[in-house]
Amino acid sequence: MSNSHPSLREKQATMATKQPASTHGFLRHLHEPSKKYLEEWFDVPAHIHHVAHRMANPPLDRPQSRQEFQYLLQCLEVPEEHTVIYEKFGHGAKIAPNGDRLLVTWEAHTEYYSYQVWHIPDDKLKPLEFGPLRFPDFAMPLSPLGIQVNALDILVLPHISLAVEEVKHTMPGPQIYGSKIFGHDISVMTTYTPDEHQRERYLIMSPSFDVLLNQLARTIDTLVAIENYTHLILLPLQAFAQSVDQVHQFEQRHLYQRGLITTEIDASNPEKLQRWLTVLTQDFMKVSRLAESMRFKLSAAVPYDRIIRSNLSSLQEKGIDGCRQISEYVDGKTIGVADGYLQLVKRIDALVNDFQGTIAVIRTKVELLLQDQNLALQDQNLKLLRSVDKTTRSQAMLQHTVEGLSVIVISYYLSGLGSYVFKAMEEVGWISSASVASGVFVPITLGLSFLLIFLGRKVIYKKFSEKSPT
Repeated sequence: MSNSHPSLREKQATMATKQPASTHGFLRHLHEPSKKYLEEWFDVPAHIHHVAHRMANPPLDRPQSRQEFQYLLQCLEVPEEHTVIYEKFGHGAKIAPNGDRLLVTWEAHTEYYSYQVWHIPDDKLKPLEFGPLRFPDFAMPLSPLGIQVNALDILVLPHISLAVEEVKHTMPGPQIYGSKIFGHDISVMTTYTPDEHQRERYLIMSPSFDVLLNQLARTIDTLVAIENYTHLILLPLQAFAQSVDQVHQFEQRHLYQRGLITTEIDASNPEKLQRWLTVLTQDFMKVSRLAESMRFKLSAAVPYDRIIRSNLSSLQEKGIDGCRQISEYVDGKTIGVADGYLQLVKRIDALVNDFQGTIAVIRTKVELLLQDQNLALQDQNLKLLRSVDKTTRSQAMLQHTVEGLSVIVISYYLSGLGSYVFKAMEEVGWISSASVASGVFVPITLGLSFLLIFLGRKVIYKKFSEKSPT
């Protein structure tokens, strides 16, 4: 069986070389039959352990999980010729000396990655039981990284049909869920109750060997997908419940804050507005952080719910007497969960918008108060300017008055001095009349006074202008 792999690979490589160079890589990645070689190793009966782990940072953890799988194959001494590893899928097969086969698969998805370990005994009559795998010297050499999503213990048994009461003795839990699937006589039973190894047990059986083998890959993939996405959609349920309580508290608090603000905002002072704005901004940041956190955790709920519904529909279930159908349990756990998540995100978004609206009202009130203060300040400045202008005018008038009086005083003193000079000149005989000379000298003194005032003002202005730049 393993010898068929190289020929298939050669055919695929030959076909790929005929593609244009520009599309070769894309088409090869798109149509690569990654699981085709894996199905060639399938056989029944089989004992399967499945485990899925959620990646905290998928872009970083996905390549690490691939390296982890390569290390796992090395530890299990899986031959390279029986190993196939792609970017997001890989498998390896090992054959024990007694003929038993060990098949290990790895698959990376958007948010999680999974391992499946198959023990396919060579002796078809050898009884298989739930619990540890009985492959010779097998032990899981590592603990996968990430949060464990689920763990399954699956038995695939042909040529057998057990009654419900017989199955109850092999599984923990009070209630058996089971259905016939895919329109064939294939029975699937489980209790959805973890055993002592924290694995949920599944029993897949059919009276027909060929029917069970033909539908084996489809059965395992469908059941595993339902389990994985059911656990993934329920994983944030605890955080969801806590967030509902937090949102309720914020809603009640904001309702009280908004009522108080509506009542007192008209008579509020700047200090009260600042206090309200500080409290609301802090609450707004907390709610925004909660919104981002919940949107990150719950955003995938709707597509996960659709995957669950699609796989449940593809099972084409038919009831088994004494069992409740598998879809009944899954629907009871998941129906309405995605809608609840979306409603919470909408409530948080509405609360964020309410906080933004209230903060905007307070900021508008603050701006109005600032405008009133600016208008009052402008009015005060205008009054001050008018007062300064009036004072300046008064000072100018006073200055002109003083300058006029200064001219009169200077003229008076110059006229007095001139009269003394003219009297002396009359005594000497230089002039005939001192009185006439004094009268003529008065207009001259006025001109000299104006000239002295003008020159003095010019000198003062010049000195002031030279000093003012420094």
